[in-house]
Amino acid sequence: MVKRNVGLCIVLSIITCGIYAIYWMIVLANDTNVASGHAQDGTSGGMVFLLTLVTCGIYGIYWAYKQGEKINEAKAMRNMPADSNSGILYLILELFGFGIVAYALMQNELNKLS
Repeated sequence: MVKRNVGLCIVLSIITCGIYAIYWMIVLANDTNVASGHAQDGTSGGMVFLLTLVTCGIYGIYWAYKQGEKINEAKAMRNMPADSNSGILYLILELFGFGIVAYALMQNELNKLS
């Protein structure tokens, strides 16, 4: 896992009109799979992007919710306090069009884990 500067990721996502956000979603999925021990059986970042594209964003909403669960698993593996509502928060942010905020919160949690 790589620590990423959340502010820089947001700025790059805006400057590139969302292209960097796609890359960011892919690496978030892969990093979360590694952190939670689902590297072999978890959905890869490329597959997450493809399914989100094919389902017109519906899978992305589901993925955001599952990210919260996986991050909590990773925290539990490291004996860190877990927030059981993070998946719901990510889901609500995605539903209301604030996916970039959800990505920033996910990245912040992954930075704490690495």
